Amino acid sequence: MTFSNQKQKDYLITALFAVIVLLAPILLQPLGLGFADMVQKLAIFGIFAIGFNILFGLTGYLSFGHAAFLGVGSYAAMWAFKLLSMNPIIALLFAVVFAGLFALIIGFVSLRRSGIYFSILTLAFAEMSYRLAYSVLTPITNGETGLQLVQSDPRIIDTAVFGIDYGAVLPTSSLFGIQMTLYPGFYFCAALLIISFYISVRIFRSPFGLMLRAVKSNQNRMNYTGLHSRPYTLAAFVISGMYAGLAGGLMVVTDPLAGAERMFWTQSGEVVLMTILGGVGTLFGPILGASTIKMAEVKLTEQNYQTLSEAFSFLPLGLQEFMVSVASWFTGDKWHLTIGLLFMVIVIFLPGGLVEGIRRLAKLVKRKITKKDQSDTASTVAAE
Repeated sequence: MTFSNQKQKDYLITALFAVIVLLAPILLQPLGLGFADMVQKLAIFGIFAIGFNILFGLTGYLSFGHAAFLGVGSYAAMWAFKLLSMNPIIALLFAVVFAGLFALIIGFVSLRRSGIYFSILTLAFAEMSYRLAYSVLTPITNGETGLQLVQSDPRIIDTAVFGIDYGAVLPTSSLFGIQMTLYPGFYFCAALLIISFYISVRIFRSPFGLMLRAVKSNQNRMNYTGLHSRPYTLAAFVISGMYAGLAGGLMVVTDPLAGAERMFWTQSGEVVLMTILGGVGTLFGPILGASTIKMAEVKLTEQNYQTLSEAFSFLPLGLQEFMVSVASWFTGDKWHLTIGLLFMVIVIFLPGGLVEGIRRLAKLVKRKITKKDQSDTASTVAAE
């Protein structure tokens, strides 16, 4: 495939992805998942997973500390709101830059090791960041309460430059007068998701992406040829951290609150789970994995005794109670058990994630269609 054909294919893939993302509120409506908060969350965690896949999917370096960059992005965006302006563009610039700088520091140290040692180092840095944000850096992070907007915030650009007076009402993030809440907030996040996806596509196709794949394939052989892998892996780590910072900034844009819980290790584990579940090293896999987990979280947590009883109402009373009792172990606040079982099934039977499952299904359908066409052709020839 020539370069121009590949570029046209990338444009087509991005256009198809854009259509699906922009129609998400309509497509998810039959499932009861088309509401604004849900689709906002899908877009934000899609960005988070795409960025993580650039590191893990291309280089094979598994980071257990990406939640640190998510938290740094959130705090940076929040301080931009408090000190400068409620414009989301300014807040996101702060989020991306500070997350990138923080990733540069952590990556410079952590990438001196590889394999499990690298993973443990990133986990240690993330846990230290969480503890610092929770206690030591309380003047900056406001500890367990979280960083919030207050009326006394200076917001220099809004007040001094544009003369905006918010009065006694706490402001909300707005872009050219459009508040970043509900569906306008989703479409803002969706636009950035589409841009982020296209950038990841170009990285995957670029010579830089090929070098990252070489690191994953055989880093020692790459070093023997005279090509040092550290600059490439560090660049991938920083880019991945910037994606996480962007996701953290969008969390603040859509809901002005930054808390230390976003830096907790479970958040890092969740993005690992999203990427593996969808398909490591694939373009659509991380987004598919993020969407699956977040939609499952909503649908499973809303199940209670009443909804389960209604679902099994067609069964005899004794069997109904038994089924409700069993299902209650996999729903509500125990929904993680269901995700854990799903993850086990995917890892055992579909190592390539949900994307591999879709490819297998597509091949099976294609094979059946081919056999049917051959059978029809043979029947036609025989009749003649």
